[in-house]
Amino acid sequence: MEADKIKESIKRAAQDLFRKFGYHKTSVNEIAKRAKIAKATIYKYFNSKEDVLHVLLMDYIQVSVDELIANSNELDEESHLSNLIMKTCRLSYTVCNEFIGWDFIRESTNSQEFLKNLSNELEELLVHSFTQGVGAQSGQNYQQRIRFLIKCSKNIVFSFAFTSVSDSDVRKNFVSFQKEILPYLVKAAIQV
Repeated sequence: MEADKIKESIKRAAQDLFRKFGYHKTSVNEIAKRAKIAKATIYKYFNSKEDVLHVLLMDYIQVSVDELIANSNELDEESHLSNLIMKTCRLSYTVCNEFIGWDFIRESTNSQEFLKNLSNELEELLVHSFTQGVGAQSGQNYQQRIRFLIKCSKNIVFSFAFTSVSDSDVRKNFVSFQKEILPYLVKAAIQV
């Protein structure tokens, strides 16, 4: 029980600091100080600062995806998937914006590799959640089509997030993606 409290304390401290200063500008020493533990204690529960970030993000994403799917009550599958993809894209953007920081992501090869791995885990989570949530269609073919939808959406959204100069550019790109690209991707994914 004590171990769970310590681990949660580390996660809370890291989350506060990552949101306030960004991942790159937060040190393990600062996390330990905020959590009121020794630096070595962090390494008892996590392999690295990146590992702390990964656990935080996966917890955040899991809760958010569960909420998105639970609160989604569209009448048709097309609207359902379109809304879930847009909400997921916004969630991904929020994760990058609030936890990691775009400057660090654009400049660091390590962060891009980390983001790629995180993105792949998110994809697996979404495929599983979508195929469980929809229920009407099942099987390998449906999973492949949903995976296609998620991969395409993810690649498009990350490309404009990485290349946008300002938040207003990102918003314009989200609107453009939602209106001009996503409807065609969803149709391609759900049609047999």
